[in-house]
Amino acid sequence: MNKSESIKELCTALNKFQMEVNNPKNTEKNNFFQSKYAPLDVVINTVKPALTKHGLAVFQNVSGNGESITVTTMITHISGEWIESEPLTLNNSDSKGVSLAQAAGISITYARRYQLSAMLGISSEDDTDGNNHYQQDKSKQDIPVDLQGDIISEAQAKRLYAIAKNKTKEAKEIMLKYGYTESKQIKKTDYNKIVEEIEKVVNA
Repeated sequence: MNKSESIKELCTALNKFQMEVNNPKNTEKNNFFQSKYAPLDVVINTVKPALTKHGLAVFQNVSGNGESITVTTMITHISGEWIESEPLTLNNSDSKGVSLAQAAGISITYARRYQLSAMLGISSEDDTDGNNHYQQDKSKQDIPVDLQGDIISEAQAKRLYAIAKNKTKEAKEIMLKYGYTESKQIKKTDYNKIVEEIEKVVNA
């Protein structure tokens, strides 16, 4: 993390900010992972009044080359003190079913929300580390142990969600046709076929 020579006043202001701000409401649902999160505009609208009250402001810089995007977040104080995050780079070159521009937009929004929440010490999504692990194990209980390695990875499930984001209903119908109610149950042998069918719906 980069910072000004002194951040004493900034830290004092951030402490006061964190004492009175509440976590934003998780109003959006990730249907593939059965979790909720607060979209970027809700996060900003939640924290902005308290930031302004304590002389704080946020600046986010976005850059990229088409195949990847990089976001940095800076918090400044009226005293002139500042702190800046390390760059967060996300690759969106492997986003089948959506254009690079659409993939970049999704990545930018996610990176801005993720960095802003982390810098301000707030939570903008359900705590799913333990819960997802439990749910994933639960979803595998009826699958023989020797076949559990055939289930798609979390990264593949996230990619599927990104492709089908605007066609959730149709994607679920396609998954159901193959016998799946959740993306975390999909076998690797069916993954490409499901992706191909969803891409046809998205590109229709």
